[in-house]
Amino acid sequence: MNYLDSVVLGIVEGLTEFLPVSSTGHLTIAEKALGLEIDDAAVTAYTAVIQMGAIAAVFVYFFRDIVAIVGGWFKGLAKPEYRGTLEHRMGWYAIVGTIPIGIVGLLAKDVISGPLRSLWWVAGALIAWSAVMVWAERAGRQERGEKQLGMKDAIIIGLVQCVALIPGVSRSGATISAGLLRGLDRVTATRLSFFLSIPALTAAGLYELKDVHGISAGPVVVGTLVSFVVAYASVAWLLRFVSHHSIGRFVPYRVALGVVLLVLLGLGVVSPT
Repeated sequence: MNYLDSVVLGIVEGLTEFLPVSSTGHLTIAEKALGLEIDDAAVTAYTAVIQMGAIAAVFVYFFRDIVAIVGGWFKGLAKPEYRGTLEHRMGWYAIVGTIPIGIVGLLAKDVISGPLRSLWWVAGALIAWSAVMVWAERAGRQERGEKQLGMKDAIIIGLVQCVALIPGVSRSGATISAGLLRGLDRVTATRLSFFLSIPALTAAGLYELKDVHGISAGPVVVGTLVSFVVAYASVAWLLRFVSHHSIGRFVPYRVALGVVLLVLLGLGVVSPT
């Protein structure tokens, strides 16, 4: 992997990590286009590590919120009067909502980094989950805001987040859809999606760091920095977008990309791995 590869993958990661279009799916496509071995352990680990740049962007963008949540969570542990605050509850939601994907991610690691890296899976998931996104927008009542969040919401959305381990589904697409189906308004569902991403992606990046042994430090650093800059702009844009628009706006792109991939795979123009 050279520096040009790292810049391209950093841009793809930062641009797609938080949009409901599947960053893993796009990274798999980009890696294939760059001639990289998409089922190679080092390449798989590299994509997880440069996610740290995107996570850093979330930390910076939501710094005040995160400080308030962490502070409120610790205060609630020490003093009962703080346990009903939104900040204390949000801390628990982020922790509990992350447990399912942590367990499933570890148990299914070989499948996720192996067979599921096939472009057949990416194409199918891009198309299939698009139907769920459309359903969520149509069925979601969007009658509850952040103050009405409950532990049941965190558990259900955390469980649905596990589906995003399939490349092509999209972690944000899965969690936002689940939030809408729980009756949350679109902005609340999106913010919760961001907060759930922090522990999940941080843990994944740190865990995979040990496997980036075939790639020099330079491309790893460059890819991470590029993903940070692009992801910060992406986060800011998405929050403004969802306050006025449906996530269904991303569906035509997802379906078109999935169909193109299926055609190319079917004609043998590209190989699935």
